[in-house]
Amino acid sequence: MPGCGKSTVGRQMARRLGLPFVDADVALETRLGCAISDFFPLHGEAAFRDHEEASLRELAASHDGVLATGGGVVLREANRHMLRQAGPVVYLRASPEELIVRLRNDRVRPLLQVPDPMARLRELYEVRHPLYAATAHICVSQGKGSVSVMVREVIAALESLGALHGVPTAVPISGKA
Repeated sequence: MPGCGKSTVGRQMARRLGLPFVDADVALETRLGCAISDFFPLHGEAAFRDHEEASLRELAASHDGVLATGGGVVLREANRHMLRQAGPVVYLRASPEELIVRLRNDRVRPLLQVPDPMARLRELYEVRHPLYAATAHICVSQGKGSVSVMVREVIAALESLGALHGVPTAVPISGKA
């Protein structure tokens, strides 16, 4: 979901594990040559999702590290399949009520630039939650935990799956998110 902490948790996880980090939205903006918030209203969601899928295909084939995707990437079955094949998928679950606190002043995310962002978050959650749950290998609820707590929970879950074999996990998290 938008605002659940994918980029923040992903960046800290990558640092902790000594792996490269890529924010798929940043990579997509480079590909588009403009901000997503500029592209979306000019070209529409369908064109955006086409570019998102192509970008994900490239990243899934070439990136070996932590990848933070856009929240809507799961809307296409091809993307869900690519994600599951690329490696363990983590779903950072946060309720619309938790997200609105973080996003109430957001002016960047195109899907939230509506008269009632809370209603939109509920709609997005209703559609996306089952897709996230079906795609993810691991689900970690946001709750009231800090970024470092979330990172520790995700790493512990990955370790229990055996997904971190050979990855150094003793690198400390530096700084605050």
